[in-house]
Amino acid sequence: MPGFAGKVVVITGGGAGIGRTLGQRFAAEGASIVIADVDHAAGDRMVEELVAAGREGLSFPMDVRNTEAAARMAERTVDTFGGIDVLVNNAGIHLHRADLPYTLEAVQGWRDILDVNVVGALLCSAACHDAMSARGGGAIVNMSSMAAYGGNGAYGMSKLALNSLTVSLAGAYGPDGIRVNGIAPGLVDSAAAMQWSADQAQTGMNIKKLIVDGQVIRRQGRMDDLADLALFLCSERASFITGQTILVDGGYTKKPY
Repeated sequence: MPGFAGKVVVITGGGAGIGRTLGQRFAAEGASIVIADVDHAAGDRMVEELVAAGREGLSFPMDVRNTEAAARMAERTVDTFGGIDVLVNNAGIHLHRADLPYTLEAVQGWRDILDVNVVGALLCSAACHDAMSARGGGAIVNMSSMAAYGGNGAYGMSKLALNSLTVSLAGAYGPDGIRVNGIAPGLVDSAAAMQWSADQAQTGMNIKKLIVDGQVIRRQGRMDDLADLALFLCSERASFITGQTILVDGGYTKKPY
């Protein structure tokens, strides 16, 4: 269990999809896992499975938009496991719920997306900062998207803002030994992404084929591809990497900078 035995990993939105895969992978390498999810039942199920497999877990129901809930989550984690080493800001409003028009009537929807995808990451990072600093440092990973580079409306804008937050937090938290990086997935096999793809197919657009055909690596992306990178970024092997958002999209996004 190199690197994560005795470590404490907090994952927002960890009850399903990418967050669930991340929790399973970190737990398999010895970490204690905190699932902070607005879906109480999903978080509880995830922790039950971890405990049944001989791992340590804690389910904390919370909305990442709530400042007090973020603070209570960090406090409960420290009380239960003694500290925090890793935070993965994975909770988010996904693309299939973020296709909003540019109208006054849709402004509240835009605010909701920014509150969850950007402000939520800031609140959870700030809430976990002191506990991570007290352990001598740690790692934060923000889950972005390749949509940040494609101008995809409210969702893409929120993820581009999250990339900027990653850079800012890396500078602010660096003196405390906390590294902050981002992962920008392409289309991976999460239930949410596959449902969005299926919804698009109903309109006559085979988005899955369109994206895979545009990749350099012509296969479906996997949640484990993201977990592989997250484990690396949160390990000592990545001790000289911070402030970066790394695309994991099979080469779909071509940007020379």
